[in-house]
Amino acid sequence: MNIKRDLYLQQLIDRRHNGMIKVVTGVRRCGKSYLVFNLFNNYLKSNGVDDKHIIKVNLENRRNRKLRNPDALLEYIDAQLIDQDMYYILLDEVQLVDEFEDVLNSYLDVPNADVYVTGSNARFLSKDVITEFRGRGDEVKIYPLSFAEDEYMTFGGLPLILSYKTQEQKSAYLKNLFEETYIKDIKERYQIRHEEEFEELLNIISSSIGSLTNPTKLSKTFQSVKHVTVNPETIKYYLEYLCDSFLVSKAMRYDVKGKKYIDTPSKYYFSDMGLRNARINFRQDEKTHIMENVIYNELLIRGFNVDVGVVPVIIRDENGKQKRSQLEIDFVCNQGSKRYYIQSAFRMNSESKEQHEQASLTKVNDSFKKIIITGEESLVHRNDQGITTMSIYDFLLNPNALEL
Repeated sequence: MNIKRDLYLQQLIDRRHNGMIKVVTGVRRCGKSYLVFNLFNNYLKSNGVDDKHIIKVNLENRRNRKLRNPDALLEYIDAQLIDQDMYYILLDEVQLVDEFEDVLNSYLDVPNADVYVTGSNARFLSKDVITEFRGRGDEVKIYPLSFAEDEYMTFGGLPLILSYKTQEQKSAYLKNLFEETYIKDIKERYQIRHEEEFEELLNIISSSIGSLTNPTKLSKTFQSVKHVTVNPETIKYYLEYLCDSFLVSKAMRYDVKGKKYIDTPSKYYFSDMGLRNARINFRQDEKTHIMENVIYNELLIRGFNVDVGVVPVIIRDENGKQKRSQLEIDFVCNQGSKRYYIQSAFRMNSESKEQHEQASLTKVNDSFKKIIITGEESLVHRNDQGITTMSIYDFLLNPNALEL
C-alpha cells in the first residue's frame, strides 16, 4: 500500500542541507517512519543519491540493538563516512539510544552529514526536545491523514486504517492501539500512580472536545460526578502529558480586541478522530463538535497557528442595563502576515442561526478575512458584511479554500 504524503515530503526536501537536525514528530502510528524510510529515501535515490550515501538505522529492530549504545551508533555511522560527498543519516526510533541528544549533536559540525530522525515516546515528542539540539533542531510535525487523503470523520486518518476492510476490524485496531500504545507510553514515561483518575480525565476530554475547560473546572467535575478529589495541579500535569504525546492539542483563548492571550480556560482537540471515537467506544456522534475538531486539525496541517478568539462586547440585559460580555470566534488562524477568523457551524438553517454565527465576526474591526464553514453542501458566497460562507467539503478538499 503506497500512501502519498507530498506535503510532508516537500517539507523534508526543502530542509535538505540546512545544517540542522531534522526531527520528525507526531502521534504514534501517523506515518513518521514511512515518510522518512520510504518516501524520502525513494526521493533521494530517484535524484541520484547512491545507496551507500544513505545510512539507515531502524533502532526498533532487534537486529540493531547493539546500536542503541550511543558510542556504538557513532562508530557505525562514522565508519560509513568514507568520502567528502553528502551523506544522509536516517534514524528511526532514536529515543531507544541512551543520550541520543549527544549522538545527534555530534553531527552538527560534520559538513557532509544531513541528519533526519524520528522518535515515539513522550520524552522525544515533548515540545522541549528541539532545545536539546543547541538551537539547531528543525521540527517537521506530521499529522494523521487529512480528509483529502482519506475519509476520517469516524475512523480517523492513521495510515494503517486503510488496510482494514470492515468497521469491526478498524474499531478493534483503534481501541487496541489506544490502550496498548498511547496510554501505556504515557503511564510508563511519567510513572502515573493514579491510573484510574488519569483514564477518567481522558474520558472527560474525549467526551467534551471543543469545550472550554481548565484544571480547576475538571477537578470540580471529579468531585461532583465521581466523588473523587483530584488536585487541579495534578490535572494540569496530566493534560500536559497528553499534549506532549501529540494525542491532544490545546487551543488557548486570544482577546482579538485587546490583542493578548487569556490564560484560562482553553479548548482541547484530538489529533485523530478515530482515536477519540475509539476511546468513547464510538458512542457519541456529535457532528457539531467532530466537525470543529476536523477543521482545527486541518488548519494545523496547513501550517497555521490556531487560537480560540474572544471578542469583548457591551450588551444590555433584560432591564436595559449595560454589562460586559464576550463573543467567541471558534478559530483565529495566523500564518506570517495572514490571518483568518473562522466559525464552525454544522447547520445554518435559519436566519437567527445565521445571525448568531456572524455576531462575533461582525464585531472584529479589522480587514482580515472572516469565514463561516458549514456542514452542508453549498456554493461559496460572500455577504454584504464581507463574511464568506463555504461548506466543509470545499474547505477540506481545496488547500487554497481560504483564499476563495
